[in-house]
Amino acid sequence: MNRRQFLGAAAAPLFLPSSVLGRAGFTAPADRITVGVIGCGKMANDFHLPTLLDFDDVQILAVCDVDTTRRERAKKRVETHYEGEGRATKTCAAYNDFREVLARKDIDAVVIVTPEHWHAIPIIEACKAGKDVYCEKPLTLTLAESKRCIEAVRKYKRVLQTGSQQRSNVFGRFREGCEFVRSGRLGKIKSVTVGVAAPSVWCDLKEEMPEPGLDWDLWLGPAPMRPYSSVLSPRGQHNHFPAWRNYREYSGGGHADMGAHHYDIAQWALGKDDTDPVEIVPPDDPMATFGAKLIYADGIEVTHGGPSGCFFTGTNGTLHLDRGVLKSDPPELAKTPLSEKETHLFVSPGHHRNWIDCIKSRQKPLCDVEIGCRSVALVQLANLAYWHRRRLKWDPVKWEFIGDKEANKWLDRERRSKWSLPKV
Repeated sequence: MNRRQFLGAAAAPLFLPSSVLGRAGFTAPADRITVGVIGCGKMANDFHLPTLLDFDDVQILAVCDVDTTRRERAKKRVETHYEGEGRATKTCAAYNDFREVLARKDIDAVVIVTPEHWHAIPIIEACKAGKDVYCEKPLTLTLAESKRCIEAVRKYKRVLQTGSQQRSNVFGRFREGCEFVRSGRLGKIKSVTVGVAAPSVWCDLKEEMPEPGLDWDLWLGPAPMRPYSSVLSPRGQHNHFPAWRNYREYSGGGHADMGAHHYDIAQWALGKDDTDPVEIVPPDDPMATFGAKLIYADGIEVTHGGPSGCFFTGTNGTLHLDRGVLKSDPPELAKTPLSEKETHLFVSPGHHRNWIDCIKSRQKPLCDVEIGCRSVALVQLANLAYWHRRRLKWDPVKWEFIGDKEANKWLDRERRSKWSLPKV
């Protein structure tokens, strides 16, 4: 460049994209919540990534998965999106090990979208690393994990949103249904049924040749060592929900999968977000996988089984609440609009949006850690009653069984030594 060209360039105005300056409705990079996504399977690709990429005040800086194909696909998706937006920062790192994400000082929060047996450890370690957390439901695999996660979130003053999106009226009018119950439209609640699938069983899958590019040992993590199975971690890119949910080593089964949603709605409608049932009664049939009863201190019974979703029975009528279903008998109980004097619950701006807003305000989100833990505790308590065919008495304050040393051995599971439950 000669002197004339230099002077001409110096005199020209400097133009920067609005996305860099934070003008015209854009958020400046320094004001964005920086996020790492841990787990890049179907749920991350169908739900979490597209939602977060649509937020101007969020920047995904890293993705993580034990499978090379999944994490590289997620990395490309993020970078392509930000390239199209013209953001100043477009690069998204890809990691195999979640601990590398947590070690980054420039990441504010993480979204955990791993199998159920891989929720508690990243939650606790994220809190210790000063990260806020969005974690998929069911929030934990064991009762001991729930207690530890609550302790971690509270001690390190983190914001944790459980992925129970039905509270944000995703898939149906769940908030309105809970408002009807809380407003006394049904009268005194006598019983509730929760229609979801059965508990998990022990894994008996056949050995297969390992999937290239998959860190199988890390996929197993705290679970027992076993040969690879594509049923647990599908090969390559897939567009279905893997069946690890069926097996006790990794999940509470279909009972936990949708139960974490529908028991959560039952808890919300009954106003019991800070407690749990005090007695669990298995069905009389020793082979039954439905029919367990969970009894609260006030005598309300929640039974596993019945129509899909939640079915409330009160002295004035019934209410059926499910995805796409809000129906009462008599019909006017759910058709008459709520009056100002009746109960009105928080209207969510969206489950992720609520989480991001709470990261900024430092308020508890709609489905805080204790809410997520207490909702899945109903699943875990009922599963223990099924598996051990025992009547159990539960202390929801101490998170332990009352006067039952044998049952208190079931609060947690055996873990591989290098993946013990972290201390808080």
